[in-house]
Amino acid sequence: MSPDPTIPTPASDAVTLHASVIGQGPRLVMAHGFTQTGGVWGSLDTRLATDHQVVRIDMPGHGGSAEVRADLPEGAGRLGAVGGRADYLGYSMGARFCLHLALDQPELVESLVLISGTAGIDDPGERAARRARDEELADQLDPPGEQGSVGDAQGRLDVFLRRWLDTPLLAGLSAEADGFAERRSNTGPGLASSLRLAGTGTQVPLWTRLAGLDMPVLIVTGELDDKFTRVGGRMVDAIGDNAVQAVIPRAGHSPHLQEPAMVAGEIRAFLGSQP
Repeated sequence: MSPDPTIPTPASDAVTLHASVIGQGPRLVMAHGFTQTGGVWGSLDTRLATDHQVVRIDMPGHGGSAEVRADLPEGAGRLGAVGGRADYLGYSMGARFCLHLALDQPELVESLVLISGTAGIDDPGERAARRARDEELADQLDPPGEQGSVGDAQGRLDVFLRRWLDTPLLAGLSAEADGFAERRSNTGPGLASSLRLAGTGTQVPLWTRLAGLDMPVLIVTGELDDKFTRVGGRMVDAIGDNAVQAVIPRAGHSPHLQEPAMVAGEIRAFLGSQP
């Protein structure tokens, strides 16, 4: 689909995030998770596009933004530059970018939807360990000093993606819902840069800043994802009365891919309740 004329035209593929637009209505900007692209939303994007202008962003290091290198604060700024003033929805990695945007440029964020997101790892030791693990994963995707054929790179990416989708965090995703074919459009170096620059271990904990969020906030988690459901509850408590949590039955870390109709209903009711 041709880009909407109200979405800024990239000045350079190396610095501006790629976006595609569907639907009409109030603008809703969607930021995907790690190894995904703006095309991996199951049916959530098309469901919400029945009454919203949905702007699907390829986040730094992914999809059409594979050459963009940005950490969380810088990537959040680029997200806001493309999305403008809108409602923002982020999943997992995308939720971290959206949270940074809402804290750094709240004038752009009318309301905020975070699916399986976090405000960071408190413990410095745990944070350093997570960063080290992400570095190891990045080396699998983009081995230092290695040069190979395009076929070698694609094979390495395919193996990584299969292992990633088999992790306990993503357990329960069906082959129809996991978006594997679209994930294969990513590149190893792009995903490696995302891990190194914007992985969970790189995130400065934002817990003490959450009370400063004044816009309405919806936290969505899956019932079977105990860890992030607890994290989501903590985020709601830290934000205050303008935050609510929706826990999706029968779903894990990717509730929007497992129960898209239910998640779309929760989001639409939340957005519809705002002035």
